[in-house]
Amino acid sequence: MHRKIPATMATQHPDNANAPYWKKGSAFINSADELRECYLNFDDLGCQEYMWDWEGKYVDEGIVDKLLKEYYDFFRRKPLGKERFLTLRIPRMDDRRNYPRIARAFMTLMTAEDLAAELGMKHMPVFEIILPFTREARTLVKLQKKFALATKFKKQVFTSSKAPGGDIQTIPLIEDVNNLVGSRKILEQYVRLHKKAFGRKPAHIRPFIARSDPALNAGMIPATIAAKAALSQYRGFAAESGVGIYPIIGTGSNPFRGNLRPNNLGRFMKEYAGVRTVTVQSAFRYDYPRGMVRNAVKKLNEGLRKGKAMAFDKQDVKNVRELNQVFARHYFETVLQIAPDINAVSRFVPPRRERLTHTERFGYGRKIGRHLMPRVIPFCAALYSLGVPPELIGTGRGLLEAEKRGLLDWLEEKYLFLAQDLREAGSYLNRENLESLAGRGRGWRKIIEDVEGIEGTLALNLGPAKTEHFLHRNLTGNILLKWGAGKPLTEEIEETARIRQVLG
Repeated sequence: MHRKIPATMATQHPDNANAPYWKKGSAFINSADELRECYLNFDDLGCQEYMWDWEGKYVDEGIVDKLLKEYYDFFRRKPLGKERFLTLRIPRMDDRRNYPRIARAFMTLMTAEDLAAELGMKHMPVFEIILPFTREARTLVKLQKKFALATKFKKQVFTSSKAPGGDIQTIPLIEDVNNLVGSRKILEQYVRLHKKAFGRKPAHIRPFIARSDPALNAGMIPATIAAKAALSQYRGFAAESGVGIYPIIGTGSNPFRGNLRPNNLGRFMKEYAGVRTVTVQSAFRYDYPRGMVRNAVKKLNEGLRKGKAMAFDKQDVKNVRELNQVFARHYFETVLQIAPDINAVSRFVPPRRERLTHTERFGYGRKIGRHLMPRVIPFCAALYSLGVPPELIGTGRGLLEAEKRGLLDWLEEKYLFLAQDLREAGSYLNRENLESLAGRGRGWRKIIEDVEGIEGTLALNLGPAKTEHFLHRNLTGNILLKWGAGKPLTEEIEETARIRQVLG
């Protein structure tokens, strides 16, 4: 390898319950704050990479110029593109309305390269782009070809450019369980197409495993076992192809979204062994003591590279596909039925970043069936605020069916901390709320079946266990009463989030 693979990627996911330690007052982080945030995440917290997110949010296109100008001494010691990394996530390419933003992202890369050349830097400061919703390798190569054309055009028009004209690398972000289970094919196709287009194999690939959106669309268990199946496939493909494979996983702070927290590193690194980069999102960085966060980032930077992915054979992959269908069916049907209630409560979830709305030109939502759902953070926040953790939905019925199919023992063997994750999430269950909500429709009644199924198959007792859980339960009871009375809920939702140490 001719480059450092970063272990910790700070992101702009808006899941923090509290204000950042570097900002007094509001927990809202506007686009003007993000320059300073990026620098502090590098220097103070020790994160090695920062995702500059162009997908569905406002961005500062002059980020590299401003970073190098404002914090030149730091980046002279820790060069951007060598010791610290800024990685762009662009909008999806299959929507032509996104091309202006993709073009501006290209300009950011090219002008950053020019500035680096003027400062005597020998490498590109920004050279990777994350491509969301990747389903096939053609889009990855297409993006690289378009950047090469843009660079050629720039040199023809602006002949004074001193930049070396480096290539970009593309990171496939894979966001649904079926594509994750079959994602080795995407890598195989990418290596083949890359060699055809550029005359050589890629030096390495950083496949990006989404954890939140697969859970939003199929439930917690399919998202988890699909991610682990993907890690196994990447391990095998790296050995056979000779191409370095360095997986990224996008995890949040609750079990539904991956359960990466500063106080949960041991479990996480065992569960997702084989990952080389993790996203440390806003809640991870700002909802725990600063010293704890620094230590956790340091441990991840040092320890992630030591893990080895669990091996899945053909029968294991078959089991993953079978169980994904089982759990996703129960989850999907239930979410469809309770979607109007989730949407109604999610409107009170406070924003944390300057995201574009669903109705704006470059915004988008997450659609489940005919319902345009909130994104995963307000989705989780709404359900937790009602006292019904999303981890439970479809899970109990799925476990019962897995037991009937003779696959429960297999699932517990592969999902190492299944019972612990469900016990943890279940601590925020408000049974009284769930029984009251059951009067609103069949979907809520099915979640009662899920609670019973989880407790029966895994011998768990769900519900509050510690003082903070009981406090959370009392607040969710108040939220349900206020919602029924047509009163605003934002203050109580924020209070429950501070107890959980994550918004959603």
